[in-house]
Amino acid sequence: MTAAATQARSETLWRRALDGIVSSPKALVALVLCVALVFIAIFGPWLAPQNPYDLTAIDFFDARLPPMSESMSGSVYLLGTDGQGRDMLSAMIYGLRTSLGVGLLSGLVALLLGTALGLVAAYFGGRVDAMIMRTVDLMLGLPTILIALMLLAILGQGVWKVILALVLVQWALFARAVRAAALVERGKEYVEAAASLGLSKPRILFGHLLPNCMPPIIVVGTLQVANAISAEATLSFLGIGLPITEPSLGLLISNGYQTLLSGQYWISVYPGLLLLVLVFSINIVGDRLREVLNPRFAGRS
Repeated sequence: MTAAATQARSETLWRRALDGIVSSPKALVALVLCVALVFIAIFGPWLAPQNPYDLTAIDFFDARLPPMSESMSGSVYLLGTDGQGRDMLSAMIYGLRTSLGVGLLSGLVALLLGTALGLVAAYFGGRVDAMIMRTVDLMLGLPTILIALMLLAILGQGVWKVILALVLVQWALFARAVRAAALVERGKEYVEAAASLGLSKPRILFGHLLPNCMPPIIVVGTLQVANAISAEATLSFLGIGLPITEPSLGLLISNGYQTLLSGQYWISVYPGLLLLVLVFSINIVGDRLREVLNPRFAGRS
């Protein structure tokens, strides 16, 4: 397969994905929500009324104020404040930055690692394939949260430690999906022609096999970002994920859990709703991409 043909096929793939989302009102709304939340996360420091990291901007006398309350300085807290006196709207914007950043980065690294191993397993076969796939079976045979709990119990708290733990529990899904797609492509004529021309194995793997394995990579990658965000929120809620100095959505939910039944619902409910909207929107987009890019789902709405 020539470079021009590969590029044309890639453009067709992305056009199919975009057209599939645009043709579904539900998926289009979900995509708009995802883009809006990413925009808010990127420009969070300029959009947030307060920096929740700045202790000089926090007044403990403003702790646990309900939504639309006025502070002692005269400013209005649209979504109220938490137990430390932080503006909930600002804390949620910064929490969105943290949760989305962890989900995207861990998903990207897991995608790169799992894709590489899946391509290698499919192309070389034999003992290499058996060794990689037995490891994949072992990883997928254990609950994701359980593995992450064990890893973080060893590694400790921290953003990069959570990302590492999520990468180690996600890469196996990418490896299995890519291997299945690459096995189908491996026996086709363009791969045999590339090998007969003396092209190097890395060039065959990443220049010829990889572009034709993109549909499952896109679908699994989208869904795994949502899973990573949910996993980080769960770990942080349990107190073993991110430290209390990082206002992720999971930590914000955890901070208000103890006072939820006492009527101070906003401390947990608002971050929980934001997390729900974020994960739900990503999953809707991922499901639509699966319907469009997977031939088995052709004709389904």
